[in-house]
Amino acid sequence: MSEPAARQPDPSAASSPPPPAGGAGGGAGAKPMDAIMALCKRRGFIYQASEIYGGINGFWDYGPLGAQLKKNLKEAWWQDMIMRPCWGRKGPGGEAVRCLPLETCIIQHPKVWEASGHVGGFNDVSVDCRVCKSRFRADHLTVVSVDINPFMAGEARKTFLFSGMGTPDEVKAANKKKIDKLIEANRQQEVIFTAATYLELNEEGRAACPCPECDEKKSLTEPRQFGLMFESGTGAVRGEQMKVYLRPETAQGIFVQFKNVVDTTRVKIPFGIGNTGKSFRNEITPRNFTYRSREFEQMELEFFCHPEESQAWYRFWRDFRMEWWQSLGLKGENLQLREHAKDELSHYSTGTSDVEYRFPFTAPDFGELEGVAHRGCYDLTQHQQHSGVKLEYFDTDRGEVLPNGGRRGERYLPHVIEPAAGLDRGVLAILCEAYTKDESRPSPELMKFHPRVAPIKAAVFPLVNKDGMPEIAEKLHADLTAKFWREGFIETDAKQSIGKRYARMDEAGTPFCFTIDGDTAKDQTVTVRDRDTGKQERIAIDRVVGYVAERLQ
Repeated sequence: MSEPAARQPDPSAASSPPPPAGGAGGGAGAKPMDAIMALCKRRGFIYQASEIYGGINGFWDYGPLGAQLKKNLKEAWWQDMIMRPCWGRKGPGGEAVRCLPLETCIIQHPKVWEASGHVGGFNDVSVDCRVCKSRFRADHLTVVSVDINPFMAGEARKTFLFSGMGTPDEVKAANKKKIDKLIEANRQQEVIFTAATYLELNEEGRAACPCPECDEKKSLTEPRQFGLMFESGTGAVRGEQMKVYLRPETAQGIFVQFKNVVDTTRVKIPFGIGNTGKSFRNEITPRNFTYRSREFEQMELEFFCHPEESQAWYRFWRDFRMEWWQSLGLKGENLQLREHAKDELSHYSTGTSDVEYRFPFTAPDFGELEGVAHRGCYDLTQHQQHSGVKLEYFDTDRGEVLPNGGRRGERYLPHVIEPAAGLDRGVLAILCEAYTKDESRPSPELMKFHPRVAPIKAAVFPLVNKDGMPEIAEKLHADLTAKFWREGFIETDAKQSIGKRYARMDEAGTPFCFTIDGDTAKDQTVTVRDRDTGKQERIAIDRVVGYVAERLQ
């Protein structure tokens, strides 16, 4: 899965104001990212890795709620892509979609990455500061120029440069105090904003660019290639080790096992092979919370089909993957399907589409959530050439019709359609979409997770901790746990006021709370409270398990 930077605004529009940072009501782009990150830390969704030692840039740990949220999203992908692909619907040929699971190693033979092109071409362009030794990705390093253009003839034009990682608006926001001071001091003169990436500057402009970290001028090096793969070594004795790499994607493990899967199963083309797992990229400048990190998890499917049917399968997977994300609550103006222009395509691809989400840090633009690529037969061709092992598929359902009515068969390298999603990015998109602020509530922050991915499925509360209510709550909690322990947590809590308990569950994203009160023992009913609306209704206690089950579908 390729993970390009979020598309940046046109430099000519750099003087436009940044998007508002309000609460709910304006899409994810209008939500404050700092508030989302604070809630994630406070409620145990995401922590900085090695935090007690000061953290390590580009690495994140998932807390109890975050780990379950991530597991639920991965499980939803596994069920809908492998176990019951595409919800049982038919593919372009009218047959049910078939997919198989695979789990491959993080470390592969180094020749795998030579064949795939990663060793020779998996690089970013970086610049270093000679003073503070910081390193920056050159195409993400934005330089904002503030030109003071005097109205009086004969006065010299003044230029002030500000640099930073991100969009022009982000750089301007980070330097707001300095820029406002300049404008105030020159309020009788024209102020012109322009912006460009470091790579777009000429030699003179690069020399004048200040370091984003220490603000030293003339301290940045010329751009140079920076390898993105983590290196390691196999073998016990240092110096005799074979150099290996931590995989930058899970896809290549599928391609090198294609022949084994075909030989050891009865599967026939068209079919897919799915793999989930950790990948590693030595990002120069990891940023935007978990969006761009050095250790991340992917959910990838390689779907093998006949070349003549590949375009139909590409359209099929492109549309289904968009629909899948919508089914989990990513809807409306924050989600889009974008077809790549011809000049964006990889050299081997005849079509690529991205499912994109408008994150708060990319607004008003979108960031890639998943790519669906028509990879042709490039990968199998490369591995066949480099390994010397034939990876062609013999299709007994094709070729010339024989006198006995059978087929002569056809041998070919299948074409591949690759829906490749970032699991961590998916979790982040769901967190951003779910975050809602409702000032009419006593505790205004809540997470509107789709019930299928919510880490806590339901909570059971005794209204007070006496009069037999705790015992009834304990039994209902046990019944719900026995039914839904695979899907998520079932909480119970008897402490503090019922309002505070509801508020805690709202922040955790719990869809339903069931309260046992003084009437429960009399009429065998409980109060169910809906997280999103706050509305309450009475239902029979023996209906509670079925009530939750219906809404988790």
